[in-house]
Amino acid sequence: MRLLVVRFSALGDVAMTVPVLHSLACRYPQLQITVVSRPFVESLFASLPSNVRFRGVDVKRYPGLWGLWRLFRELRREGVDAVADLHDVLRTQVLRTLFRLAGKRTASIDKGRSARRALVRQGVRRKLRQLPTSFARYEAVFARLGYPVQTDFRSIYPSGRGEVTLFQQVACSPDGKRWIGLAPFAAHRGKMLPAATVEALVSRLACQPGVRLFLFGGGPREREVLERLSAAHANVQSVAGRLRLDGELALMSHLDVMLSMDSANMHLASLVGTRVVSVWGATHPFAGFLGWGQRQTDIVQLALPCRPCSIFGNKPCLRGDYACLTGISVEQLVERILGQ
Repeated sequence: MRLLVVRFSALGDVAMTVPVLHSLACRYPQLQITVVSRPFVESLFASLPSNVRFRGVDVKRYPGLWGLWRLFRELRREGVDAVADLHDVLRTQVLRTLFRLAGKRTASIDKGRSARRALVRQGVRRKLRQLPTSFARYEAVFARLGYPVQTDFRSIYPSGRGEVTLFQQVACSPDGKRWIGLAPFAAHRGKMLPAATVEALVSRLACQPGVRLFLFGGGPREREVLERLSAAHANVQSVAGRLRLDGELALMSHLDVMLSMDSANMHLASLVGTRVVSVWGATHPFAGFLGWGQRQTDIVQLALPCRPCSIFGNKPCLRGDYACLTGISVEQLVERILGQ
């Protein structure tokens, strides 16, 4: 049986497929699984069981309906018996329709859009309750194809830790200190702590004895901010833009704890079995996006009547002051990070 699994989207969304795919591959070793996603996420799947193969697809090379037809023909030539669409957007809807017309079994994710809208609805009509996690939604897709699976996953690394050689030239080798990661950025303002809070947090953590702090981020602006923060402290180092994805994953696996927003870094650290203190502002764990294996007690959030106001954090603040994030104190964060 040859199963094609499709999930493009952002890094964090793709990362959440890994625990389920790992468990699926172990549960059904006879199943040949091909994962189709964007090329830069390949490192996430490098340590999965041998019956999982990754195929990177640059979607820009397949524009429009004609492009999707070409992609369909390429994928079909590789041999496909069934298709699991873990994305359910127009691009993947077209692909799975073509496979279905070709006589292949298909199943797609139910994103629970109406329940999500009810979760962020303002006023008395809000339904504030825990929704199925992304992991449970992925499991349901495979169950509909005849492969029920219960996710059981600890780390992408069989030994529990990544290779030190992947990051030691940029960071350093394990030195017996308490290694703490800090990833203060996210795609949207509704998911980011104020700059002043981040700066004060870095200073407070840097003053702790026996601590080494690593700062994670992405684009040029983030790298600039993190380099400035790290320059003031000998035991603080920014690795933003200096490591490949496999190097960041390996470094995260050696952390004692990571503080992250509701962002991709929460999910990356979760994939290597690292404890994550996650900070939530406009969004809420009830939407089902908490990192795999993370504890409810490591969630930092404020109980405000307007929260959550957004599933993805991309809507302007209803109050205009982002109180859900500005109201989180440095003391709260430090206490949660240094606790166990």
